[in-house]
Amino acid sequence: MLIIASKMFTTGRIVFAAFFIIAFTALMIFSYKKDAKNNKKYYQNAALYVALGIIVTIGLLFLSKYLVRG
Repeated sequence: MLIIASKMFTTGRIVFAAFFIIAFTALMIFSYKKDAKNNKKYYQNAALYVALGIIVTIGLLFLSKYLVRG
């Protein structure tokens, strides 16, 4: 198992993955900070709507399972 992992993850791939993770995280933080003002203005209570949508979806799944089985 260790031999396979050493062949899969060469030094170049590890360096690329590390650089990609750092760059991606930095760009996401920059983008979030840039859009934070617009998010507060246009997406008020968005987390509440997402949570409500998830709960409704799970409820519909359980309801369909009950109706199919019953």
